[in-house]
Amino acid sequence: MKKYILFSMILSLSTSLFLRAEATEGFYKDLFMDGGVGLNGMKTLPAADYLNYTWEFIAMNSVNPQNLIMVENDNDDNGVLLYPDGEPRFQLIFTNGGMSDEHGESLGQEGRERVRTFYYRGGSYTGACGGAYISTLDKDCYYKIWPGSMTQVGVAYSDVGGDIPANSPLLNYYDFGGDNYISTIVHHYGGYASTLPPGTEILLIHDKPGTGLDNQPNCWAYKDNDTTGRIVVISPHPENEFSGEKRDLAAAIFQYAIDGRAPPSTKGPLANGEIRIMNKSTNDNDPINTKIGDRQYHHFTIDLTGGATNLVVTLDGDDAFDLNLYLKKDTFAFASVADYADTTAGADKTIPVDTAAPGTWFVGVECATTVVAEEGPWYYEYSGQLEVLNGVEYTIKADWNLTGIYSNNGLNSGALVRLVVNVGRENIFIYVRSLQPYKIKIYDVKGRLCWEPKTSQTVEKYIWQPKSTGMYIVCLESGKDVLTKRFTVVK
Repeated sequence: MKKYILFSMILSLSTSLFLRAEATEGFYKDLFMDGGVGLNGMKTLPAADYLNYTWEFIAMNSVNPQNLIMVENDNDDNGVLLYPDGEPRFQLIFTNGGMSDEHGESLGQEGRERVRTFYYRGGSYTGACGGAYISTLDKDCYYKIWPGSMTQVGVAYSDVGGDIPANSPLLNYYDFGGDNYISTIVHHYGGYASTLPPGTEILLIHDKPGTGLDNQPNCWAYKDNDTTGRIVVISPHPENEFSGEKRDLAAAIFQYAIDGRAPPSTKGPLANGEIRIMNKSTNDNDPINTKIGDRQYHHFTIDLTGGATNLVVTLDGDDAFDLNLYLKKDTFAFASVADYADTTAGADKTIPVDTAAPGTWFVGVECATTVVAEEGPWYYEYSGQLEVLNGVEYTIKADWNLTGIYSNNGLNSGALVRLVVNVGRENIFIYVRSLQPYKIKIYDVKGRLCWEPKTSQTVEKYIWQPKSTGMYIVCLESGKDVLTKRFTVVK
């Protein structure tokens, strides 16, 4: 799937690491706020801004446009919350208050399933008032991700206090004045957790004497298992506050929820010399072989129990997209911690390791390409490379204990009819066939010129003896037509 790319793209290092949003690695953004049909259509979320989260919203009361975003559209089979393989695209969803039953019904079974998948595949869930109700088992049109029930109390347009239990995880984030109490939280027809299934944590208790709310759970959390996210919901409304303890309460809820998201998982091991093809789509229901989404990571493992020499990991994709390759021993290979990385422009990457220590090595593939997201009046509008929403196809391969020179082969193009790189025991053999005058050069991955021939350009065969191990790029240029070949030298 190699593409022909302009010369400048070959030499320029990818800027994706420097331009990326501040969302945690492996996610498109941190938070999505659902203010769809029947819900409060807020466009501000002060606690998210306070935490420097990257986030988006939907704020509309129209079913069809809502479901084009939340469920699927012509450019996105997965809905805004999910990657093509069903993994969460955001770390956290926050569901606004409002009419929970109206919202659940508007999403339909497929839309509600998107939220369930988001949670059960590791994304965390928060909501206030109606956003708490819809998480329960109480109605068929609810998400049913928290196996408990709520009781509504008809206290409208009022304030409630909140007592913080001494063991509440909220205290891990803020001290709330040191008195374990938060006053005057806005309350409007909320309720309390009337059943507490095993695993439910009470984070805050209502203080509202003379009402059915008093001394009942105000805010609670739940995590089904290690592969799900964490649910943290609240009956009143701290989410509109711009400062003080109530703003800190919303911020603590968001942080505790995100801290409970599932850890990353792998797509499985890579076998020596076997190509793994990642080309499945959402509807194939084959997540371990599905294409990669925007700013997503795919993780693989390599079992090198006895260690290895000349480990070479090769990524091959469509150069219309930027895919990055990382390698790390003993833990997941993210950009921030990788032992080895190839972040050159495009999608074709190679990492050579002369001697790999015994143990488990992790391979990380990152799709650095993403959409252009612009805030509109009712939601974020996407433009740019929309194809990335349905995923980018690629192949990944690991070879080890190689001898001689390892090479990736073959490209053809226009006037440049042929560029083939073959291997010998000590030399690289380059074969060229062109209908027009051409230039040929070899660069290393940092764009430094390593070799250019002194012979006439009419020569069709060149021999180059590499001086050191590493990855190199052969560039064959004729006018605007360019062919490139990557190869890796190991000893």
